[in-house]
Amino acid sequence: MGKILTREALIDHIRTDRSKGRTIALANGCFDLLHVGHVRYLEGAATEADTLVVAVNADVSVRRLKGESRPVLSAEYRAELVAALLVVDYVVLFSELTVGPLLEALKPDVHCKGTDYTVDSVPEREIVSQYGGRTAIVGDPKNHSTRDLFHRIRLRT
Repeated sequence: MGKILTREALIDHIRTDRSKGRTIALANGCFDLLHVGHVRYLEGAATEADTLVVAVNADVSVRRLKGESRPVLSAEYRAELVAALLVVDYVVLFSELTVGPLLEALKPDVHCKGTDYTVDSVPEREIVSQYGGRTAIVGDPKNHSTRDLFHRIRLRT
């Protein structure tokens, strides 16, 4: 898909978007089983800038963050699902445990996190602040989670 880019290609696209006066928002996550909470999070992130970049954790980082049974879907499938959403402009995979290095490379105007965070609890807030960006909390209340969805599926099978 044309929206899924390497880090290097994304940097070039962002440079072009900025030259046209567009602002950039970055949202990130595992998106292991896409659900309504993810959609609302990304819709909220899209309202923060002209261009929405979504960074999807690579399989190795999902395993380190969520455990050996995760991810259920491979990074390529998760990226394709996220890219299919109309509000998403670009998708990039990242293998680090945090999105910090990608933030440093792209320097988006806004780093968007879900409502399970506050601006003060976002781990990368200092990185964003140092280059002059801002952190935004977006999406609906955290009433949806992939973990809860997997649990409900297990109970029914």
